Amino acid sequence: MDDFWSGVGVDLHLEPDAAAGRRAGLERALRDAVRDGRLAPGTRLPATRRLAAELGISRGTAKAAYDQLVAEGYLTARQGAGTEVAALPSASLETRDGDARTRAPRFDLRPGSPDVGAFPAAAWLRALRRAIATAPSLAYDYGDPRGRIELRTALSGYLGRARGVIAPPERIVITSGYVQGLALLTRVLDGGTVAMEDPGLPFHRNVVRRGGASVVPLPVDERGACTEGLGTESAVVVTPAHQYPTGVTLHPERRRALTDWARARGGLIVEDDYDGEFRYDRQPVGALQGMAPGHVAYLGTASKTLGPALRLGWMVLPPHLVDAVADAKLHSDHHTESIGQLALAEMINSHAYDRHVRTCRLRYRRRRDQLLDRLGPRWYVRGIAAGLHALVEVPDESAVLARAEAEGLAVGRLGNHWHASAGDGRAERDGHATGDERAAGRPQGIVVGYGTPRERVYPEALEVLGRVLDT
Repeated sequence: MDDFWSGVGVDLHLEPDAAAGRRAGLERALRDAVRDGRLAPGTRLPATRRLAAELGISRGTAKAAYDQLVAEGYLTARQGAGTEVAALPSASLETRDGDARTRAPRFDLRPGSPDVGAFPAAAWLRALRRAIATAPSLAYDYGDPRGRIELRTALSGYLGRARGVIAPPERIVITSGYVQGLALLTRVLDGGTVAMEDPGLPFHRNVVRRGGASVVPLPVDERGACTEGLGTESAVVVTPAHQYPTGVTLHPERRRALTDWARARGGLIVEDDYDGEFRYDRQPVGALQGMAPGHVAYLGTASKTLGPALRLGWMVLPPHLVDAVADAKLHSDHHTESIGQLALAEMINSHAYDRHVRTCRLRYRRRRDQLLDRLGPRWYVRGIAAGLHALVEVPDESAVLARAEAEGLAVGRLGNHWHASAGDGRAERDGHATGDERAAGRPQGIVVGYGTPRERVYPEALEVLGRVLDT
């Protein structure tokens, strides 16, 4: 018989085996719950009196079961502190998949993440309190798939003044990050061919393919994406502010050529405003969307400025795509969670978001400068004018990565970013050549992210990086 009981901070479903007797059945049910992980270490269990009342047994039976599990090491009991689940040795716990977790590197210089330790917890909490205090009751109900009007209005003003985006609130759709926005656009395009930068992020290419579109490479040189090769593609995905992973900025002539292509062909430009807020040695580069708002879908997120855990992103769409994308969003997850949207809107309107971005810009510039000082003139470092990563050209990627792994240092590999490389899922499925085979004659390098490490470990990580490169 199924029983439900509630205690101090815990509700748990138990299935005591009545055939084994009340005490033995309770012992086995609790023991199994601890072994399976349903009762986590430190969970406080209900008092024996309450447990007995919930299960319809005597208090003595409940106490005897607790005492037995304390003796076996599954529970701990302290006078005045109650009974809690003990922390068992990891070897005694069964894992769901039986595989050991991958050991984390000692020093993480992989690109793609900010310093999450710099999350503005106090400012976020203040914004959250103000947002909740003033939120209408309907904010806790199902909402508009485009997102809360408060955030769309706040973003309209912020993106216009900070990134040069023409962003009426009615053309903004809030998403759960960039990847969802890219997936929604691919679904709305309903197949076709999408040009994506080469090199670029393999995961993003796979997102587009899973949406039913074909992907063709768009070469990148020192002036950014090479627009000369564009033809009948239905869309092109670019990172004009700070290309990933080369770090170049799309040249003004290429920008004009790209928007001319979109107007002439009726194609869609998907602008990933990657690292758009972080620039150091140059004047701010406005978003491409401002040049052709009717042909550009602008995508941005709070993942680099605040943190990926928030899962807050946005799209500014051409008018003819708004309804279709909103419908796709509705049938994807209905809408992005609302409370975080209200908090972000409050941060933007109070300018706490601007202050945080400026603080981060100074922190990351300092880190960039430390990276350059450590590597010195011996190494050619690219893409350093903006963003959270740099590309260091090396003569032999494999040798450098082997030394880095031996030192417990994690960095990105440029070779994995080429189309049909070993890091690209299509290469293995279609039997294409590996990254090393296809990269003959291409630059080799490592992609170093200086946003990820905490402040206290960053200098040591740079020392290890320098030692690996100088060996």
